[in-house]
Amino acid sequence: MEEEKKEHYDASDIQVLEGLEAVRKRPGMYIGSTSVRGLHHLVWEIVDNAIDEALAGYCDDIEIIINKDNSVTVKDDGRGIPTGVHKKTGISTVETVYTVLHAGGKFGGGGYKVSGGLHGVGASVVNALSKWVEVTVYQNAKIHKVRFENGGHTVSPLEVVGECSPERTGTTVTFKPDEEIFTETTIFDYDILKDRVRELAFLNKGLRIILCDDRELEPKREEFVYAGGISEYIKYLNQNKTPIHDTIVHLEGMENDISIEVALQYNNGFASNIYSFVNNINTPEGGTHEDGVKMALSRVLNNYARKNNILKEKDDNLSSDDVKEGLTLIVSCKHPDPQFEGQTKTKLGNSEVRKIASSIFSEGMERFLLENPDQAKIIIEKSMLAAKARVAAKRARELTRRKGDLDITNFYGKLSDCKSKDAKVSEIFLVEGDSAGGSAIKGRDSMTQAILPLRGKILNVEKARLDRALGNEEIRTIITAFGTGIGEEFDLSKLRYNKIIIMTDADVDGSHIRVLLLTLFYRFFRPIVEAGHVYAAQPPLFRIIHGKTRKYVLTEEERDEYIASLSPSTKYSITRMKGLGEMDAEELEETTMDINTRILRQIQVEDVVQADQAFSKLMGEEVEPRRKFIEENAKYAQNLDI
Repeated sequence: MEEEKKEHYDASDIQVLEGLEAVRKRPGMYIGSTSVRGLHHLVWEIVDNAIDEALAGYCDDIEIIINKDNSVTVKDDGRGIPTGVHKKTGISTVETVYTVLHAGGKFGGGGYKVSGGLHGVGASVVNALSKWVEVTVYQNAKIHKVRFENGGHTVSPLEVVGECSPERTGTTVTFKPDEEIFTETTIFDYDILKDRVRELAFLNKGLRIILCDDRELEPKREEFVYAGGISEYIKYLNQNKTPIHDTIVHLEGMENDISIEVALQYNNGFASNIYSFVNNINTPEGGTHEDGVKMALSRVLNNYARKNNILKEKDDNLSSDDVKEGLTLIVSCKHPDPQFEGQTKTKLGNSEVRKIASSIFSEGMERFLLENPDQAKIIIEKSMLAAKARVAAKRARELTRRKGDLDITNFYGKLSDCKSKDAKVSEIFLVEGDSAGGSAIKGRDSMTQAILPLRGKILNVEKARLDRALGNEEIRTIITAFGTGIGEEFDLSKLRYNKIIIMTDADVDGSHIRVLLLTLFYRFFRPIVEAGHVYAAQPPLFRIIHGKTRKYVLTEEERDEYIASLSPSTKYSITRMKGLGEMDAEELEETTMDINTRILRQIQVEDVVQADQAFSKLMGEEVEPRRKFIEENAKYAQNLDI
């Protein structure tokens, strides 16, 4: 008799997680991930609370300390978390804030007018994901303290442990991340913290943030305070560029409790760098605050150029792209009730902000142009040059368009396309040199792998406008192969390959070609990089043969480790691998192209500010920053066997 099967699903199957258990069960929902990024997010949850005190006008100093045991302490001189008994929970407000989700001063509107931490889960989430947390509050001439352990369990209720000066107020929080949650690492990276601390100090004019690292024999201590606020941020961002006008435009205003602050300066480069923030939160996808400013910028510059006869009657208006060339711009919005599109807080959606931002910026920018006619003329003339280049680029771009399903195998006598038309499985190798390209064509999987050999080094686009870049045959071929178009016509959805793989030799020339390609991608195809489509192939440095086994390794360290793992009686041979062009098709396939054995390194943009500065420093017009970088890093290259 066949056993009867029964589907069982009722109330007993529904799990209810009490208190902070939900956070420990699904930490990614609250901090994004339990990787390095999620680990450092814990610090920002606590720092954001201190910043909120600063935004409210009650905090002047914040100190962040990485302790010897890799716990972190955050001190502020704000009002201190209220210590009285909370009427709904029956326990102290400090304990409530640290043990109850969505408990905070950001919901009723009375605690904070403006806040970066919107969801009221910051402190409790940090508590839930920590081995232990200690909170000390200085308030009403008394020192209050409470400790939590093992994921947020109160060791003992908040108690008074001493007295302090009546003038001393604030909160000190120390927490130790739980290694059961953060299995990848619980070691904090000083440089990651430093970059965000610097940014927060720029965005909060006059606020002093001190960052300390007590883990070293000689502890580090750096202080960040910027009286000029985002004007100093612009100066920092343009440090490896050459500004074309002296004065940094800095303006601000407020309407309906919404404040808009903007700073900008033009440089002699061709890329634009626009960064926007809402309540100190970076909005990489922009939003209504950024839209309002950008629309106003085009309108104001065109009106000024017309009124002052810089743009003639026969001339077309400057486009939004024209006025953005060489622009470094920061937009900071402080909003009492920001509405973000999506959970990631990457785009501001409040419709009323667009008009407010446009109005405040227009008034301030018009005043700057009227008061600084010489600088205004320089800005307009740069935009006019960009307009001429845009027209030239439009003509050149025609050469890069594909006509429908036209087969571009051997386009310009180079591209060997793959047979598949499915972008999800297709990939293209940009290969250094014709000889390596020939081997790659023979060793590839022709169904899914396309090969584009590159002859020599492509144009450095950091020093060239789009029209000049489009005059370079190698770049035109790349654009045509990708299928996305470029500039104002760029469309990521038309990308013909899921993986774009840079395959160059492991030597100085190969590295230079790779950097030139990355510069091209970052400046003209940034969405491709940000979407994770760009990779660098990792050709092996050594081949070790013993018996019938062939082992390829990338470094001398891997070589030595592998040899040490072999039996002392094992006979082996080591071959230093040749350049890509000297590998035969079988070697190239086995080491670099076979999806089952190859090693690829995905190119990711962790920090757009750092990425922009790196390209400007290493590939830009200014020689001094590049010389300084080489001098500081030459020690790392002295012993390279290349």
